[in-house]
Amino acid sequence: MAVTDWNPVLGGELTLPYWAELQSFVATERRLHTVYPPVDEVFAALTLTPLAEVKVLILGQDPYHNAGQAHGLCFSVRDGVPPPPSLRNILTELHDDLGLEHPGSGCLEPWARRGVLLLNATLTVRAHSAGSHQKHGWERFTDRVIEVCNDKRERVVFVLWGASARRKRVLVDQSRHVVIESVHPSPLSARHGFLGSKPFSRANAALVEAGRDPVDWRLAP
Repeated sequence: MAVTDWNPVLGGELTLPYWAELQSFVATERRLHTVYPPVDEVFAALTLTPLAEVKVLILGQDPYHNAGQAHGLCFSVRDGVPPPPSLRNILTELHDDLGLEHPGSGCLEPWARRGVLLLNATLTVRAHSAGSHQKHGWERFTDRVIEVCNDKRERVVFVLWGASARRKRVLVDQSRHVVIESVHPSPLSARHGFLGSKPFSRANAALVEAGRDPVDWRLAP
C-alpha cells in the first residue's frame, strides 16, 4: 500500500496472520495464473481517495476479470476500454438522474479524485474466473475500510448495489450516515430497481443536508 492517511487506521491489518496468508495466496495465484488488476493498481481506490476526503463509498464485489479492464476502482475501466454492461447502466442512470452528458469513457477516476471511494469487496481476481479470490481474506480487509469510513465524524453516503453489497449495511451507523441501496446495475437486474433509483442526486441531497459539499459527478465527455 502507498503511504496515505489510510495507513494509520489500516496499518494494523497488515500485521495480522490473515494478511500474510492472503498475500501468500495472491502471490501464488500471480505465479500460476493471470491476476487482475496489476500489482501497482490493487490499492488504487485508497491511493486516489484519501480518507479525509471520503464523501461517498460505492461498493463493488470483484474486479473485472477480462484483460485490460480492472484498474483498482470498482465498476471503472480505463479510457479507451469499452464500458462493460453494468457500467453502461450506471452511466445511463447518471444521465437520467442528473441530466449529465454521456461520457466518452468509462473511467470513473474523476469521481475517485472528488471524494468517491470506489471500493471492491475483493481486490484481486484470477483472469476469466469471477469470484476466484473471494473468501481468502480480502473481505476482512475491506470490511475494515468500511468500518473506518463509518468512524468518520462527517456524514458519508454508502452506495450498495446488489445483494452482496447490501449485506454490508450492518457495518454502517445509519443514525449518522446514509445508505442508498438497490439491486445491482447488471443487465440481469437493472430494470428491477436500479434504473430510476437516482443514487447520484440522492447522495448529493444527503451530503448537503449534513452541511457537506455535494459531489461533482461529471465525467469527461
